[in-house]
Amino acid sequence: MNTERKIAIVTGALFIIATTASIAGSNVTKSVLDASSELAGIPANGNPIMVGALLSFIAAATSAGIAIALYPVLRKYHEGLALGAVGFRLIEAVFYIVALMSPVVLFTLSQGVNAEGQATWQALRQMLYAVHDLAGFVFGVFAFCIGALMYYYIMYRTNLIPRWLSIWGIAALVTLFGAALLTLFDGEPYSISGNLMILAAPIALQEMVLAVWLIVKGFNPAAIASRASPADATVLKLATQS
Repeated sequence: MNTERKIAIVTGALFIIATTASIAGSNVTKSVLDASSELAGIPANGNPIMVGALLSFIAAATSAGIAIALYPVLRKYHEGLALGAVGFRLIEAVFYIVALMSPVVLFTLSQGVNAEGQATWQALRQMLYAVHDLAGFVFGVFAFCIGALMYYYIMYRTNLIPRWLSIWGIAALVTLFGAALLTLFDGEPYSISGNLMILAAPIALQEMVLAVWLIVKGFNPAAIASRASPADATVLKLATQS
């Protein structure tokens, strides 16, 4: 198995882990935060909060790992964009970590607040909700869209994957970016716009299709061979024929 084939399999696995962990972590955290509008409800939800934080951390790490895994292949075609994709997806991971810390901080603060501090508690809760939503569902999404757009552009230009799959990814990123903008300017900074969840579905589905494609098919051998040395191209051709 050649290096590019291994990278394709690893990248596909990372796509699946990142998307699954992100959706699961967001759902767990959102359900806990929605159910914990009062101070008394927070301590009882300690375990779900930690589970949601762990899933979100896995999503953050694997999201950055996607661009890092792709870099050795993509840099042969456009090193600047490949490096930019790594940078923006690392920024995305940082925003996700900031977002996951909000419910953890909320849980920690709840251990030392009594009923008399309910007004202060509500103010802190509102602030941490804002941090969670803006970091995880706005600025993290912006960084994701920019970073992913860079590697989808390279894939489209080089035909590393089928162009219909690259076009799907680019179109889904544009709609997701627009949804994040709506969430930022919809006048409700402490709640996630339903538009974001609806318009996130196309990129989530596209990433699952891409993941399966990379695991089963890998990168286009012709596109890989176009950037390989003559000796490497001969080896690749023999490997694909065997």
